[in-house]
Amino acid sequence: MRCSGRALKSPAGCAGAEGLFRTVFIHCLGAAAGGGYPQWNCACAGCRKARDNPEAATAHAGIAVSGDGEQWFLLNATPDVHHQIAADPSLHPGPEIRKTPVAGVLLTDAEFDHTIGLLMLREESSLTVYGTYPVLEALTLWFPVRELLSDYADLTWSQVDVGKPLDLDDRLRVTAFLTGSKAPRYIGRSRLRGPSSEWEVGYRLEDKVTGGIAVYAPTLPKWDEKFAEQVASADCVFVDGTFWTDDEMAARGAGSRTGRSMGHMPVSGDDGSARALAALPAKRKIYTHINNTNPMLDEESPERRLVTDLGIEIGRAGLEVEV
Repeated sequence: MRCSGRALKSPAGCAGAEGLFRTVFIHCLGAAAGGGYPQWNCACAGCRKARDNPEAATAHAGIAVSGDGEQWFLLNATPDVHHQIAADPSLHPGPEIRKTPVAGVLLTDAEFDHTIGLLMLREESSLTVYGTYPVLEALTLWFPVRELLSDYADLTWSQVDVGKPLDLDDRLRVTAFLTGSKAPRYIGRSRLRGPSSEWEVGYRLEDKVTGGIAVYAPTLPKWDEKFAEQVASADCVFVDGTFWTDDEMAARGAGSRTGRSMGHMPVSGDDGSARALAALPAKRKIYTHINNTNPMLDEESPERRLVTDLGIEIGRAGLEVEV
């Protein structure tokens, strides 16, 4: 049985008297890496095609999750967050004039494309922002979002401890796990306050009633044994699909840095993520955080056919998952 949005709590709706048909919901809000797709300053073949065909465009990567259909949590606050909320009826305010179902934001890192949206949410004072210690410190010292917002909204800032489960509502439990240790470029090595490995995390989302599990990991430098443990029992996996090849930026004339140096393993190749992702027993396998230069964004490309033939989906706004 399927239901969506706020009908979940209706006694005669999908929840029912016992809540037997309720489920944890995941709404994909976008799937692009930093810059979006098309990227405003890019004239690569993919961006040109997306401009000519706006239906192919996608907002920055992010999802919204809820265990009760009433209270929703965003995983990352992107520069597109206002448009993403407007495009998803479940996230619309009401019926009270200033009552919003968006209750919090869980940050996977402190990168601009995942945190700039916090400034866009400055009108809301009831939000809780979750992040690891170094992420919250970055938003205090080096990209001082916390201070900038202090005169606009009384937000709650809550530290996330890696490996420690956190109940967001009576049904939805999240647990952060490490994916990478790369600090944002705007900090620089000279500003780092001692060693920290908790710069990049993924989230394991669990339905405490059904045991359903989803994993969201938009940045993944390597598919190691620890990550394999996180996704082995998952019903749905959203995983980093930033680059098709490690040398993609240089090959397309868009830069000189490799994907791995930016904290992203490639999709293709013997050591790429596609093979490992395809081998998982998960019912839904979805790429997210896809760079504008990645050819698999093109629905007519051989790269897209390759991943879809492997049973892997490309994330897009409007895609919904139940676990």
